[in-house]
Parts: sequence; C-alpha cells; structure tokens
Amino acid sequence: QVQLVESGGGLVQAGGSLRLACAASGGTFSRYAMAWFRQAPGKEREFVAAISWSGGNTGYADSVKGRFTISRDNAKNTVYLQMNSLKPEDTAVYYCAADWTYGFKNVKATDEYEYWGQGTQVTVSS
Repeated sequence: QVQLVESGGGLVQAGGSLRLACAASGGTFSRYAMAWFRQAPGKEREFVAAISWSGGNTGYADSVKGRFTISRDNAKNTVYLQMNSLKPEDTAVYYCAADWTYGFKNVKATDEYEYWGQGTQVTVSS
C-alpha cells in the first residue's frame, strides 16, 4: 500500500511560481509512474502532468506546457511539480497519483492510477 502526501500549495499572485512536492511511502517508489491532476470547484478532475518510473518520459496537458515541469527524485521517494507563470485558471486542488507500471500509456486517465494523495490547494489571485 502506497501513501502519498502532497505539500507546497498556497496563495500566489498571477505570474508567480509554486513548487509542489508529493512524498511517497509504503512501496517501491521507483516502480511507479507518477502524475499530477487538479480539480477546480464544480469541474472534473483533470490531468496536469505525468512522469515515467525512470523520469525518462514526461507528458503535459496543453494548458500547462511551457509553464509547468514535473520531475522526480527516486532516492527521496518524491515527485515535484514546478509551476511558473501561474494564472488564475490554475486555481484548483492538486493531487498526485501513482501507477504501478514500467510503461507510460494512458497517463491522462484517472482510472490508470491506483493510489492518490489527499490534495493541496493552489490559489492564484489576479
């Protein structure tokens, strides 16, 4: 059983930056592909970014390409999301998720992931 704990959320002005972290425990972290999703009030959870078990493959939603960067440190059992040039429409609860796989397919699908964190709030003011 894998436990995921997100941190790093907060309130930031438009144009600012935040770095989210997701610490994993209870499993072999390097065996999992990892992803970030977000959910704004009244909207469905949506894919943000994903990274393969080795870090060799990454994928991003079109809305965050060029602004967000996903990375991982397998020695620290942690995945990160660096968010730059934040916009008010980035406001949401951000969740990390883990998928037990050496592959990198269907990364945008929520049902691909077996484990989820509790989420961290990101609020971007205009």
